[in-house]
Amino acid sequence: MTALNKYQRLECSGLWRETPSDQRREVLVRLGDATLILSDPKSGEAVSHWSLPAIARINPGKEPPVFSPGSDVDESLELADPDMVAALEAVRAAVRAAVARPGRLRGLMLGGGMLAVVGAAVLWLPGALVAHTASVVPPAQRAEIGQRVLDDLARVTGAPCDNQLGLQALAELAERVFGPVDTPILYVMPEGVDQPLHLPGDVIILPRRLIDQSNGPEALAGAALVERIRARATDPIIPLLEHAGLRATFQLLTTAVFPDSAIKGFGETALRTPPAPISDAALIQAFTDAQIPASPYALAVDPDGSVTGGLAAGDPYKGLAPTPLIPDESWVAMQGICGG
Repeated sequence: MTALNKYQRLECSGLWRETPSDQRREVLVRLGDATLILSDPKSGEAVSHWSLPAIARINPGKEPPVFSPGSDVDESLELADPDMVAALEAVRAAVRAAVARPGRLRGLMLGGGMLAVVGAAVLWLPGALVAHTASVVPPAQRAEIGQRVLDDLARVTGAPCDNQLGLQALAELAERVFGPVDTPILYVMPEGVDQPLHLPGDVIILPRRLIDQSNGPEALAGAALVERIRARATDPIIPLLEHAGLRATFQLLTTAVFPDSAIKGFGETALRTPPAPISDAALIQAFTDAQIPASPYALAVDPDGSVTGGLAAGDPYKGLAPTPLIPDESWVAMQGICGG
């Protein structure tokens, strides 16, 4: 996020509480591009993974500052480090500027270009308007829209699985696959998701069956890796704007407001959309770079090999003794992420 450029690689200690009834626990707090990673200072294992744009301060005007990963979440984090507090306040200010109002600079830019946009809108192809709008939506608003799409998806699938130990293990796996900085937010839905999908704001949805039907986290890790490639290939907000229609897209472009009616039903549409194909060469290179075996994912999503046979054959780690992606106890915790 642009607001955080001067805070890159910021780390500090904090006091984390999983629920209001729990004792406070010291954690290492690390700021990423779009996430806040909380980890055990002794073992280094992630205990929680927060989306930066969703972070809320729950004791405004009081000291020391206390934050949560969302307004309706039980977790809390008490911070004393002034630089980390300033960074989180910068995030919150950026979110308010992007979501609540266009902002002075954005307003000046829109004011200067409004007449040109209005005049050209009649002549533009719908795809051009969608592409242009997608190019100017700021990261903070993308994350906010992504969370609203997640809520719409949950109407069909149920709310994301939220067992705390399972979420910690999922965050640990995300950091192992993508690294500590450029880490997407991973969710597992309780039902209705047959294939991975991605949402605006660097959100990746994973099928529960890849946990229930696997002997380890490799298939789930592969699914997250492959879906991240798809998300990078085509801007994830474009299908949403196409679903919303030209009126809502134009409203987002000119006022920075995206109505709930524009999002309604998109979650179900995303579930029905076939995944975009990716070449075996690109997939094999991605699995090689991430140091993840490809065969478990290939077999889990396509047991007969009609689609992923080339990936399984080109697995860079085929026949080698596997190195655990996460500790066994984390995998066991992940198996209970949906309360099963």
